[in-house]
Amino acid sequence: MKNQINIRTAFGVVIISLLAAFFTGALFLAIGIDSESAQEPRQPFTFLSFIIGQSCMVIPLFWFLKSRNESIFINLRIRFIKLHSVLSTIYLSFGIIVISDALDRVIQRFIPAPEYIVDLNSLLRPESILGFILLFTAVAIIAPLGEELLFRGFFQQVLEKHWKDVTRAVLVTALFFSIIHMNPYWFVQIYILGVILGFLAWKTNSVIPSLILHSMNNATAILFSFINMEENYFYLYNGYVAPWIIIPAFYALYYGFKGINRENF
Repeated sequence: MKNQINIRTAFGVVIISLLAAFFTGALFLAIGIDSESAQEPRQPFTFLSFIIGQSCMVIPLFWFLKSRNESIFINLRIRFIKLHSVLSTIYLSFGIIVISDALDRVIQRFIPAPEYIVDLNSLLRPESILGFILLFTAVAIIAPLGEELLFRGFFQQVLEKHWKDVTRAVLVTALFFSIIHMNPYWFVQIYILGVILGFLAWKTNSVIPSLILHSMNNATAILFSFINMEENYFYLYNGYVAPWIIIPAFYALYYGFKGINRENF
């Protein structure tokens, strides 16, 4: 019988995986710097470094499981789910994303986003179609896939098995998930998202639902950065998310949550 992966080892794998992503991305980013003019790297290089760095996140994780002859599918919760569950997850994701954006816009009226958030949004705003494709690939596809496999598929599952306490495992995993994003202003929002992602992974015993929500959330953020939402009068009304968007979002949240909970996984 194989030895169970302990928490210290799992935490070490997570740290090494994150460091692999960071240093690989930073190394490639350095290549894009024009040393003669000492300028910032061209935007495509920046976005491409995100893709390469995030892609390398799962390499230490896969190597660790392979070295132990562990099943990648089982240990990373890679399991297909029914179409009905996929649709329920999409409904749930739509509701969460819209309601979260609505609350964020209200909060920013009282606590405006600090300057570094504004600068970050400007930095990640694509200047071309190529930039949009690269950034979308990195943020909406590669990053969610790597993070869900690492956090919800691997780390949370190890905590669940050792602690026999799903709630504690979900909350702790969400905490680490929030910390690695290094964004104090959005820490609470990221933490709540992490809790929901953890719930979905545990409830369905699959990373697919959490991957769907994570990808849809990030994709929406990219689309909002590419489009001037302040001039979108269908989505916004007096600077807030319009009632005709909010009401269907609440229904989608209820319908999706109900669908996930009644499914027998």
